[in-house]
Amino acid sequence: MPQEYIEIRGARENNLKNVSLRIPKRQITIFTGVSGSGKSSIVFDTIATESQRLLNENFSMFVRNFLPKYSQPEADAIENLSMSIVVDQKRMGGGSHSTVGTVTDINTILRLMFSRIGQPHIGPSNVFGFNDPTGMCPNCNGLGRKLDVDLDKFLDTSKSLKDGAILFPEYAVDSWGWSLLISTGLFDPDKKLSKYTKKEMDDLLHSPPIKVKTKIGAKDINLTFEGIVARFTNKYIKGDLKTKSERTQKAVEPYMMMGPCVMCKGARLSPETLKCKINGYHIADLTAMEIPELLAAVKKIKEPAAEPLVKALLERLQNLVDIGLEYLSLSRETDTLSGGESQRVKVVKHLGSSLTDVIYIFDEPSVGLHPRDVHRMNELLQKLRDKGNTVIVVEHDPDVIKVADHIVDVGPHAGRQGGEIVYEGSYAKLLKADTLTGRHMQHSVPLKESFRTPTGKLPIKNAKVNNLQNVSVNIPTGVLTVVTGVAGSGKSSLINEVFQRQHPEAIVIDQSAVGVSSRSNPATYTGIMDDIRKAFASANKVQASLFSFNSKGACENCQGLGVIYTDLAFLNEAKTPCEICGGKRFKDEVLAYKLNGKSISDVLALNVGQALEFFELKEVVRILQAMRDVGLDYLGLGQPLSTLSGGECQRIKLASELHKQGSIYIMDEPTTGLHMSDVGHLMEVINRLVDTGNTVVVIEHNLHVIKNADWIIDMGPEGGSQGGTVMFEGTPKQLLSAKHSLTSSYLRN
Repeated sequence: MPQEYIEIRGARENNLKNVSLRIPKRQITIFTGVSGSGKSSIVFDTIATESQRLLNENFSMFVRNFLPKYSQPEADAIENLSMSIVVDQKRMGGGSHSTVGTVTDINTILRLMFSRIGQPHIGPSNVFGFNDPTGMCPNCNGLGRKLDVDLDKFLDTSKSLKDGAILFPEYAVDSWGWSLLISTGLFDPDKKLSKYTKKEMDDLLHSPPIKVKTKIGAKDINLTFEGIVARFTNKYIKGDLKTKSERTQKAVEPYMMMGPCVMCKGARLSPETLKCKINGYHIADLTAMEIPELLAAVKKIKEPAAEPLVKALLERLQNLVDIGLEYLSLSRETDTLSGGESQRVKVVKHLGSSLTDVIYIFDEPSVGLHPRDVHRMNELLQKLRDKGNTVIVVEHDPDVIKVADHIVDVGPHAGRQGGEIVYEGSYAKLLKADTLTGRHMQHSVPLKESFRTPTGKLPIKNAKVNNLQNVSVNIPTGVLTVVTGVAGSGKSSLINEVFQRQHPEAIVIDQSAVGVSSRSNPATYTGIMDDIRKAFASANKVQASLFSFNSKGACENCQGLGVIYTDLAFLNEAKTPCEICGGKRFKDEVLAYKLNGKSISDVLALNVGQALEFFELKEVVRILQAMRDVGLDYLGLGQPLSTLSGGECQRIKLASELHKQGSIYIMDEPTTGLHMSDVGHLMEVINRLVDTGNTVVVIEHNLHVIKNADWIIDMGPEGGSQGGTVMFEGTPKQLLSAKHSLTSSYLRN
């Protein structure tokens, strides 16, 4: 069969410079290049977007109303596309009702099996679902745990109502809630709560809603009073708190505590459902097992009626093992998974799919994988290809790049210095190519020779969170500590949960999104926008607020957005540049004010590198230099933050936190999204932090970072219940001779 290609001609999305490309179908094509070179612009903004757009056009206008809207990418032609599936690192939400079992559809097969062969027989498969009213535990609504009011934090029983016995702010003295409570006449406001009778306390906390006549001015009004705990429960516990604003969540969370549900003991299902068993296990017993244990239990099910279901179960569970997630259980909630784990769980879902000739697009699938497990990911990519699919991967890890059938290197640099194809071809030829990627593929970093001496230690004692097996370990201060270990070995539990809880003052730099509105940009996020506005104001003797597109200076036609959104009902929401300001976001009179010959709009159009040459303001230059140091000199000052990748978000946080001293920094895989050539720059930044007296703790799999540590804590030996112990602590040099550590063997190579 002749080789077919996806053809792209004249792509101009973002920084692409009229790129034309042929991507071979039914092969693995890997896109490489520095951060910001334009890989994502080709793969996500051109190929994936156009494929989704064409697919959505097959639906009726009515259905299209409910689908995400995609506008046509900037390109002369995109041909031979198939349906695309993007497997990215966005964390899976889904709240408490979504688990590994529900997302991978393995729970569906289990439910069907119990409805067929479970004894005693209790009905159809939906009875075994904790998200179904017929199956869920009536006490906790299928959550398995019940949020309760933490009365110790809610009440101070040594005080009277008048002295502020209710600590929850909604009932602060003289507030509306408090006044209503007093006006019921049911409670003596001067009596200490510790002196209340059982009935009085019950009424105060749990009274059902009752009508109370109250005088407001000259009028009599009927108001409803409800016990304070009952009202809190209805408002914040029965209504899912996660749907409320972040501010409300922060205000309310201290007054709640989570405990296992007394009725189902955490199994989430009704007592009736849990009576139905197979081989002595009810369905919740099976979903709570780690995958290898569950595989063994499923293999023992020999009923002929269940044979096809057992086969389907074994295949899906084996996929979870193959991809390196054997330490998970099906009952694990999806919003507790890391970005890398979320991505791998999504892959499992597609491995069971019988669709072929699909374009699978992966965003750095090696994230969060120990060097030992990268080959598992590679085998999966090959499996998808061998089923007759086109696999396109954006990746920086040399171990993944080498399995490519075809490589496209984008560059030569980032931002405006990128957007071109600098190499296309095989892996073998890439090694000889004179591009940043080609040169760095061969480059090996030497192990650090001398190590800093710690100034003290921060102890972690008897940690038992998640899978930690009573871990006690010291984090040395004033040095760079790298925490290593396979996925699921307990690195995040140790650092992000235990250590961080003990040191709430620590500066955490992770990959969660920074401000997602189209109005925030690198200049506003890092705080230099204020200095820029003041500089414009003093140079032109006018108010600083004129130079904000969120305030007085905004173009009145587009309210400072620079574009006009026209809602065309079922068609794409049309986004057109504002015809008054031409996309510049400011009023004309504001654009007339100049600073060194540039208007505020010209300044926001500069990237970090250009801005460094333009500005002389000390504070601005310091932050811009920090952004250049973390590899972001291609970012536009006015680029909306919502367009940044996870790795870029993490580095912009790092840049804005760089100037603090004597602090603890915690970084979670800071090399995510970084090209090999940029890891060196990142190490310089981290070393500078340590040299100015900070304690830096990094969770990382990247060997370049591990080799540059002063101190290593290696967790293991495996993931899940097979992990959670400290395998090694010491310098990288000592790690070389640690026989039982998995990380050690990769350092030697």
